[in-house]
Amino acid sequence: MEDKVKIEMEFVIHASPQLLYQYISTPSGLSEWFADNVNSRGELFTFIWDGSEEKAKLLSKKSGERVKFRWLVDDTEGNSYFFEIRIQVDEITKDVSVIVTDYAEEDEIDEAKMLWENQISDLKHVLGSA
Repeated sequence: MEDKVKIEMEFVIHASPQLLYQYISTPSGLSEWFADNVNSRGELFTFIWDGSEEKAKLLSKKSGERVKFRWLVDDTEGNSYFFEIRIQVDEITKDVSVIVTDYAEEDEIDEAKMLWENQISDLKHVLGSA
């Protein structure tokens, strides 16, 4: 199997880190912009898009800062791929950014980046930050 490539993207978002964290760490927040619906049972999250389901395990989270998930398909295949959404505040300007780390197949990098750009655009819209 082909190894996936790590991609990292940064998006400036005009919202407080506390509010932003609610949208990236809770099932109700994630279902506002990331998926059609999100359910969780402990550290197991189920993301639903157009009737299809993907399950992910919450690997770690730090209040007000970041969440990190691994898709169960990668978990069962023994892969260490994950996706992480991190909130970063510039110490000088106080600008708030979301930094997304994800993995994609070499030939799907542009597609993955576009998907995240669309998702973050939805997040900005929900936050009134667009």
